[in-house]
Amino acid sequence: MTDQKSREYYQALLEKDTEYEGVFFVGVKTTGVFCRPTCPARKPKLQNCEFFATAEQALLASFRPCKRCQPLSHPSHVSESVQQLVEMVEQNPEKRWRERDFEALDLDASTARRQFKKRFGMTFIEYARARRMGLAMKEIRKGKPVIEAQLSTGYESSSGFRDAFSKIMGSPPSLGEEGKVLSAAWLDTKLGPMVAIADEQDLYLLEFVDRRGLEGEVERLRKKTKAAIIPGKTDPIDSIEEELDQYFKGELTCFQTPVKLLGTPFQMEVWEALCTIPFGDTWSYAELAASIGKPSGYRAVARANGANQLALMIPCHRIINSNGELGGYGGGLPRKEWLIQHEQRSGISLGV
Repeated sequence: MTDQKSREYYQALLEKDTEYEGVFFVGVKTTGVFCRPTCPARKPKLQNCEFFATAEQALLASFRPCKRCQPLSHPSHVSESVQQLVEMVEQNPEKRWRERDFEALDLDASTARRQFKKRFGMTFIEYARARRMGLAMKEIRKGKPVIEAQLSTGYESSSGFRDAFSKIMGSPPSLGEEGKVLSAAWLDTKLGPMVAIADEQDLYLLEFVDRRGLEGEVERLRKKTKAAIIPGKTDPIDSIEEELDQYFKGELTCFQTPVKLLGTPFQMEVWEALCTIPFGDTWSYAELAASIGKPSGYRAVARANGANQLALMIPCHRIINSNGELGGYGGGLPRKEWLIQHEQRSGISLGV
């Protein structure tokens, strides 16, 4: 978000401007809550504000709903059943909710799910996930260093590190068979926050924070590497942060940060082929399949494409449908469209 837009939103917050209801939410860094523009609470300083387009973005950034302005109750009153579900998440935000959990609740599950989607623009499961992931991302955003006391006690501390971060990223009783540690960091980008996970030599994962299935990706990574994942930064993370800044400014066409690919031989073949797609160009799934000598295997190629854990670096966003439509993208179609247009513009200006 630009400084000008932030100042505009901050002025609306000071004036409690009702015209901005539904336009943005504000997260207050000093209290950890997010509010509506018309919240009656005392106004924070601009440097302590973070603005979001949706409630889900605020939740993923670790902010919890304000009890005074009740941002999740706008624009109309929320039913008691929905309020009950929100309260249950706050009582146990680390819980991984499943559809079967509704069976144990003393409420009409189908009605509650429908009302949740209508009011908040996301399902209850998505809300619970966003709140849970937000707690983990809070630790990443802090950039907490490796604290030997936490590691030596096997995360037995009752701190937020164990209660929030480790329940998402994994909290093995030890550092694994080889004592391997991966560091995770929050990276702010023009298209929204991303999470980067790396060791001291290579980058293992780069994804948008709100990507569906991110928890599963992290869990698979942790199991494959038998590693503990902790907040912090390494040289590869510093490198990709700098390269992402250059990329979004239209000054970089090829990432050089060293990476570690963890996939099957077929997936690796597909990912290598993806990296041969020229900057600013797009291929179809059929063209990608043909490039590896498997013209009839475009469905398998599509699955391998979706298993990529290094967004932007392995440019799966450059794959579209044969009819010219965008197709799918884990980071969301608006991002995919923006990335394709950005690369086409940057390629022209850089003479690529």
